Amino acid sequence: MTPAVAVQRAGSARAQGRPVTVVTGHFDPLLAGHARRLNEIAEPGGVLVAVVTEPARPVLAAKARAELVAALEAVDCVVAVEGSAFEELLEGLGAERVFREEAADERRAQELIAQIHRKGSGCS
Repeated sequence: MTPAVAVQRAGSARAQGRPVTVVTGHFDPLLAGHARRLNEIAEPGGVLVAVVTEPARPVLAAKARAELVAALEAVDCVVAVEGSAFEELLEGLGAERVFREEAADERRAQELIAQIHRKGSGCS
């Protein structure tokens, strides 16, 4: 969804007394670890907004990553942004809690690459 729609939904949720939580990350590629983490972060009765950020060298396009994250049950809203729009979006969402997962995403991607290399080196 657009940043404006996400801000509107977050405002509506807060007006209803529902807490808003934001999680930012690359989700590139989306892994089971992401799903587990999002389930941990999601607050019962609250709204979880996932903000898809741009890694240095993306594997998937931002739109594809946003669609994958949106399919997860724990996530209520997904927005893909970059640059100065990112900080404006975070401010506009007015979340009670913000989780920055980019560093964890980088670690997950590196672990996946290492695992693929280990499995690949055993082939002849």
